[in-house]
This record gives sequence, structure tokens and C-alpha cells, in this order.
Amino acid sequence: MKKPFLAATLALLAGNAAAEISPAEQNIRDAVAAREDESIEFLERVVNIGSGTMSHAGVKAVGAEFSRAFEEIGFETRWEDFPDDMNRAGHLIATRAGDRGRRLLLIGHLDTVFESEDGAVAFRREGDKAFGPGVEDMKGGDVVVLYALKALDDAGALDGASIEIIFTGDEEFTGKPISHSRRSLVEAAKRADVALNFEGGEPGVAVTSRRGASGWRLTTSGRRHHSSGVFSEEVGAGAIYEAARIIDGFYAKLRKRKYLTFNVGAMVGGSDVQYDFDANKGTAFGKTNVVPEKAVVDGDLRFISEAQKEDARAVMRKIVAKHLPVTDAEIEFIDSYPAMSPSAANDALLSVYSAVSDDLGYGPVVGNDPAARGAADISFAAPYVSAAIDGLGPVGTGGHTPNESLDLKTVREASERAAILIYRLTREDAPAF
Repeated sequence: MKKPFLAATLALLAGNAAAEISPAEQNIRDAVAAREDESIEFLERVVNIGSGTMSHAGVKAVGAEFSRAFEEIGFETRWEDFPDDMNRAGHLIATRAGDRGRRLLLIGHLDTVFESEDGAVAFRREGDKAFGPGVEDMKGGDVVVLYALKALDDAGALDGASIEIIFTGDEEFTGKPISHSRRSLVEAAKRADVALNFEGGEPGVAVTSRRGASGWRLTTSGRRHHSSGVFSEEVGAGAIYEAARIIDGFYAKLRKRKYLTFNVGAMVGGSDVQYDFDANKGTAFGKTNVVPEKAVVDGDLRFISEAQKEDARAVMRKIVAKHLPVTDAEIEFIDSYPAMSPSAANDALLSVYSAVSDDLGYGPVVGNDPAARGAADISFAAPYVSAAIDGLGPVGTGGHTPNESLDLKTVREASERAAILIYRLTREDAPAF
């Protein structure tokens, strides 16, 4: 419990900060407050629609809820379907034409990590805390986008703004090829000046940079032979020793590079090896008296820039090429999420957002440690816009676990910040980045 003097001081500071917003912005803030209960009801409705990535009908049903709501405030919407062989539901795209201020791209996603059971009520509330699949990651953030825009519309402040919204349907399990599944997002970014992503927030922190993520697959081979001949000139070291040499080389050469990480997720080796990269599982048969013929290693690589990624890959290729006797090895790299690299423009956009938060009485906002955040859709947009930030959604805990929860009080806070930020970025005198 806050001490009375401290509580009074914080209230005074909040009141002074709030006095910095204009009358028009106060109207917007009031409009957010007026729809607070409605926003929570909408969140409950969409959380109760199971929309795990592979539940295509559920993803589309959540998209339909948002589509109707965006249309009610003057957005044109469409659903982008994918070819059947991509096995993904598609994306919701909403646009509102305008020529005032910065052109904005607002990003969210409709899919969740976990499914809810068919017909089951997934949303559960305990006071100011809500539970359910996607409540924080990231249907809560999607609701912030919607209700920030509703507040702007209610206050008559949306006309003239140029806004495009993309809610992807496969962020948690991205469709391949990436060049197709993220084509619309990249094209929208090329039309925009600023990209804002509404993944779950952290108190007093916004995301100005994220590491990228890619995969690597290592396959090694050796000569199958009785183990009594291992290490001889004729038999050599075998596939598993070759794989171990390479992994240890990665560790020795790359582990101290700032923001770079590489992980071995699975390794299977023996005389007879089967590995399914899509299912992330495999089997192996081998005997202790037989030199293994094959090993497969499945890993990931995370990086702060394309340059760092390519440099790390070059080092890895060199290590792979120096084979142990009578072995061979090949490495394949799989692109996934690019990096959202730090930039002065992102920091400048953060300053605008921090000023909004301060003016509303919520205090300043600082940038994140990129090592602490995973990959996200903002990374596909960031290279093509002047500035981008993420983590603008409400605050929760337990993302990617069955105990995912959301602090419902932060839905209104995040919606107020988003609404005033969008308002300031779409004025005639909006800052350039």
C-alpha cells in the first residue's frame, strides 16, 4: 500500500503531467475512458474464439470480429487468403485514406500459441486480471489498436489520417515461404512513414529494437564400421564426433559476440537416422560397437543486424568445412525473422511516445534491451519505414504458457497512449523521423 504522502505526491505529479495535453487530446482521452468496459467485453469475445495458428476457421472468425469493428469507423477491410499449400489462414488488412501528417502502419496478429477447446469459454476474469489464450499475446494489443481508433473517431480526430492496419494470422507459426506470407506487410511498410506494433507491453519500456531469428541445419556423415577401427586412417572419427567438433567450434568462436546467440535445439545421430524438421522430432538407431554414419543438428541463430547475421554464418561455414578424418558435413541456413536494428529514428519516435505517456501522467518510457525480446512482425516492416517501435500493448504475464494473463487496467492506459500518439503523428505539424 502507498503511504498517504507518496500517494498524494504521485497524484499531483500525474495531474500536472495530464495538464500538458491539449483540449482535443483530453476529448480523446475521455472517449477512451467511455469505452473501457466495452473494450474488455470485446476482448472477452475474441479470446473466447479459439485461434491457434493452425485453426484457420478460428483465426478468420477473430479477423471477422475486428473487420466489422474497423468498418464501423470508416476503414475499408479485406481478408488476404493464402494458397492451400501454405496451410495458413491469411491476414486481415484495413485501410483508411488520408493525407495529413505521417502515414501509419499499425501491426497486430490474430493467432495464438495455444488453442482453446471447441465451445469452451476460454476467458476468465479475477478482479482486474484476465486469463486465456491470447489475452496478452496479442488479442489485448489488437483491442488497444481498435479502441484507440474508436476514441479518435468519437472525438472527430480520425478524419484526414492515413492509416493501414495489418493483423497477421500466422505470427506464432509463420507460413512459408516467408517472402509470400509477409509480402503484404512489407508492401504496406513501403507505403508508410511510421510502423507501430502492439505486442504486449512492459511498464515504462517500449521496444525500439529486436533481434532477428533464423534457423540452421547441420548434417554430418561418417563411415559405418566396427568401433574397433574408430580414429584409424581407414575409418576416421564418425558422424557424431564431426557434429560435436562443429558445435564446439561455434561455441568457441561466436559465443562472446554481443546480441548474437545460437542454440542447438535437437541433435540425432547413429547408424540409421530419421529427422523431421517441420515436426521437430526424429529417431535414431545405433550400437555402441558401430561407428555412426549420420548425425543431424537443428538450431537457431539470433542477431541484431543483417550484417551480424551474415558474418556469423560465414564463421559457421568455415568451421563446418574443416572436417575430421573420413567425415563430411553440410550446413543449411533458413531465413525467418529479420532484425529490427537500433536506430536514431526509432529513438526519436520513442521520445514522442514517452512524451505522450508523461503528458498523460503515466511517466516516461525508455527503450528496451534487444536481447530480452524475441522476434516479431515489426521486424519485417522496420527496414522500410522511417521509424518503428513495438511493445505498445497492455501489460501481462505468462505469454506462451497456459497461464497467460493480462492486467486489465493497462488496456485503458495503453489505449490512451496509443490514441494520443496516433493523434500527434497524424497532425499537420507531426514530427519527421
